[in-house]
Amino acid sequence: METALKLIMTFKSQGDKAINLTIDDPKDDLTESEIIDAMNLIIEKNIFAPYNVDLKEAVKAKVVQTDTTEFDLKL
Repeated sequence: METALKLIMTFKSQGDKAINLTIDDPKDDLTESEIIDAMNLIIEKNIFAPYNVDLKEAVKAKVVQTDTTEFDLKL
């Protein structure tokens, strides 16, 4: 079984559409203030413009842990 962590940051775009940015393997000691600072910097510097629209507001963030079990199916 493989375990993976992802940081999912949700922003609101200019058209009020929810946009998710996902970071694989965030550091273990990541703090809420670091996430807020990063999200604000992304908005301030206009680093990403998915679908050619600017991000205008940080909405939420979460760290998601997934467990994956692969099966080697030999038929």
